[in-house]
Order: sequence, then C-alpha cells, then structure tokens
Amino acid sequence: MTEPTSPLQIPDFRLLWLSRFASVVGTVGMVVIIGYQLYDVARGQYGMSITQAAFQLGLLGLAQFVPLMVFTPVAGVVADRFDRRTVAALASSLDLLIALALALATQFDALSLPLLFGLAAMHGTARVFIGPAMSAFTPNIVPAALMPRAIALGSMAWQTGAIGGPALAGLLFGIHHALPYWTAVALLAISLTAILSIRRLPPPEGNRDVHPVRQVIEGFTYVWQERFLLGCVTLDLFAVLLGGATALLPVYARDILEVGPQGLGIMRAAPAIGAVLVSVILSARPITRNVGNKMLWAVVVFGIATIGFGLSRSFFLSLGFLALLGAADMVSVFIRSTLVQLHTPDQMRGRVSAISGLAISASNELGEMQSGIAAALLGATGAVVFGGVGAIFITAAWAWLFPELRNARTFAPQYRETHRNTEKTP
Repeated sequence: MTEPTSPLQIPDFRLLWLSRFASVVGTVGMVVIIGYQLYDVARGQYGMSITQAAFQLGLLGLAQFVPLMVFTPVAGVVADRFDRRTVAALASSLDLLIALALALATQFDALSLPLLFGLAAMHGTARVFIGPAMSAFTPNIVPAALMPRAIALGSMAWQTGAIGGPALAGLLFGIHHALPYWTAVALLAISLTAILSIRRLPPPEGNRDVHPVRQVIEGFTYVWQERFLLGCVTLDLFAVLLGGATALLPVYARDILEVGPQGLGIMRAAPAIGAVLVSVILSARPITRNVGNKMLWAVVVFGIATIGFGLSRSFFLSLGFLALLGAADMVSVFIRSTLVQLHTPDQMRGRVSAISGLAISASNELGEMQSGIAAALLGATGAVVFGGVGAIFITAAWAWLFPELRNARTFAPQYRETHRNTEKTP
C-alpha cells in the first residue's frame, strides 16, 4: 500500500475535516443569532435602553469565556485519559442539544435572557472539550510529514466556516427566525456522524495510572518548562491581546470610514478572506524551512497591517490592510499550531492543546476589553496603532527571550524523551 501524499487521501482525515467544517458553520452562525436575539429580547421584553442592552452583549461574551477558563484543565486531562473521538462526540452532542433547544424556544416564542445566557454558557462548555480532543487526535490519524498540510486544511475549514456561517445564519433568520437553529441542528448532526465514523482511537498509554489532579499540574508544568512551547503559546497571547483591531471595527464603520453596517460586515469578513487565501496556498505548498523566523515575521506583518488599518481613511485601503492582517495571522497560526502539535508527545497533547486554546481565547476576549480601554484613553485610531506597535514590540522581545523560536528550522519534533517516561510514572 502506497503512503498518502495528502491528508485528504486519508479517510479519517476527510471525516475530521467534514466534522470541523459543518460544526463551525453551524455554531458560529448560531452564536451570531444568539447575540442578535439577546439584544432584541433585552430591548423588547425587558425594556432596556440601548446602553443597557449593549452591556448584556458584553456579559454574553463573558458567559461563554468563564466555562473555558474553568474547565480547560479538566478538558485537557479528559482528552489525554479517554478515547478522544468519544470525547469530541459527546461534546458535539451537547452542542446539538443546545441548537435544538434554541430552535424550539424560538419556534414557540419562549426566549428569555436567562435561557439565552444559560445556553450560551453551555455552548462555551462544549467548546472547551471539543477543541483539545479534536486537535489532539489529528496527529493520531495523519503522519507527521503531512501535519503541516493537515493544519492548513483544518484552518481552511475553520475560516471558510467562520465566513459562511454568519452569512448563512443571517439569510435564514430573515426567512424564519428559528431556521438558523434548525440548520445548526442538521449541520451538527452531520458533524457528529462524521466524528463517530472515524476509527476508534485508544487513549494514550500510561495516563490512566496518574491521578487527574497531578495530570493537570503536569500539563501546566510541561508547558512552563518547555520554553519552546511556552514561547509559542505566549507569543500569540500577548501579540493578539495588544494587536486586535476587530473590536473597534464598529467605530471605524460608523464614525471614521462612514460606511455603515454594510461596510462593517465587509470589514469583518476581510481578515477571514485573507486567511482563507493563505490557507489554500499553505495546503498546497506548506512552509517547511526556517519556520521559527517566518512565524515571528508573520506577527510583525500582523502588527504593521494593524497600524496601516488604524491610520487609513480609505475604505478599500482599509479592507486591504484587514485582509493582509488576516493573511499574516494565518501564517503565524499555521506554523505555531504545527509546531505545538509536533513538539508535544502524545501523552501530553490534550493538555497542551487545551492550554493553547485557553491562551487564544483569552487573547481574543481580553483583547476586546484592552481595545475598549485603550480607545477610551487614546481614541480609536490611537488604540489600534498602539496595538499594532505593541504586537511588533512583543515579537522583538520574544525573539530575544525565546531564541528557541527563531532557531526552529523545521517542524521536526524536538521534545525530550524523558517526558514520555515521566508521564508513565504513577
């Protein structure tokens, strides 16, 4: 039997890709509609002012982030102790039930703020467990040589789903308010079926012999001691924390570029379009050499594009900077994700993926708060430019603090064998 030359030649990877794409289209669209309905319910049923209802949207983001922060250590241990396919399937089943509950509540006009907040928090909990399980078992079904292409294809599934999900949900919502949720139910059913069709993946050996609390500690200790992984995870955390411009896009759409809600929608899509184009290129011609330096330079370009967007007063030039921002971020994500997966032994992969996912989510959520505070102090333009400069500064600092990053020439695994042996010690 000949060795596969593309991840798409592997049946289990095709199922994994289908599962991820269907899940992202369904859940991202679902979350967008939840936000709209929550604002509408707050204004209509509860008589809140615009400011009060807008504050509820902030609480909605918090409701989804808190479970992520609380359950991340648990999710990592679960992904390392049990069949990762089963873990992902159970979490996907929870998401399917959430979509079904939202469809029925919308269909019968039974929406309320407590219900929407509760279901949003449950979705955040499901997302905690899906991420580490799905990320951790990718290297179990894809050979190491094909992992860079697999990462690129997986990112393509996510980015295209993130573009198409909200657009599809908005279109369906205009036809019937419950239709986006019924569609999410169907898509999540497809995702769940695809996951269950993947061959059974036995859990990593040795992890059942270690107490779960000790495994949690070992996960954080491992990332802390492995400077290469620590540098990868924290680079994304701090660069995106400072450089996130998307939180201020409504300000640019309404008051700076004056393009209204239609322009806002186009601007929101621009980074994802840039990311999709790059992921298509990387899936065909993945980066293989000087990967560490290229990751660092990608973050620098991300910062430069952020500065350019902040200073631009042309709508089309701003779209170009946003697309460049998304493209640069995709290069960084591609390299960092591949390095993290291949530089982590299988026994630790669930916990490391969970910690990495927490850092990414924290950078996105806290980055929005940082942007808001900076905008209040510096104005919207000053906040965006400050963030771009900060991302460049962080990259330079990390290149100096973590020489392991700039010295990474290939994706070849470099973790120490001693960690494998340590994991098996009761």
